[in-house]
Amino acid sequence: MTKAAVPLLIVLGVLIGLSTHTVVNCGDEDDPDICSAVIGFSPLRGSLIAFAYEGRGRIALRHGDWRRAIADFDEAIHLNPNRASLYRDRALARRQNGDFELAIEDYDEAIAHDPRLAAPYHQRGLALAATGDLDRAILSYSTAVRLDPSDAQARLARGLAFLARGRADEARADFEATLALPAGKDNAHTRDAARAKLAELASAEPTEVAAPRR
Repeated sequence: MTKAAVPLLIVLGVLIGLSTHTVVNCGDEDDPDICSAVIGFSPLRGSLIAFAYEGRGRIALRHGDWRRAIADFDEAIHLNPNRASLYRDRALARRQNGDFELAIEDYDEAIAHDPRLAAPYHQRGLALAATGDLDRAILSYSTAVRLDPSDAQARLARGLAFLARGRADEARADFEATLALPAGKDNAHTRDAARAKLAELASAEPTEVAAPRR
């Protein structure tokens, strides 16, 4: 290798590194045109370009453009079908778009690729509950709670499903467990909802009346 070739290889390496960084992180910016430019003009092809579709899909998710997000996640999954996060993201877009059955299929795929994460079980439970399949939703929530006992939202969701199935004692236990978790600004709304449901259950309990004395 000549001395002149060394600086050229260094520059080429830097350019490739910057291009790869742009591909992988274009979704961090709130400008889909960056991802579109990467998709249209980047020399990088194959599974790596899936990051650009994923990034543009995440931007669409943040802006509530569910159909655009689904289309981009479709492309990303076609190029890289082995990433659990792509199925989770498309499932969220499908659930927000009202496509609950398709969302459940995507959550199943995400779980198959990475069964250790609690979030897909929780989110699949929400999709199942939206279809009226409360028994399967409870099972899915239960796995989420087992994997992440600190997930207050999963406990609340399971409590609501128990309540809808007429299982008041189990619902009460979940609402109480939600309130027993450490308080924080991220779960303040969840705690308020659990407290309100406990109050409803308490008000629905029959009041004991003392028997009259003879």
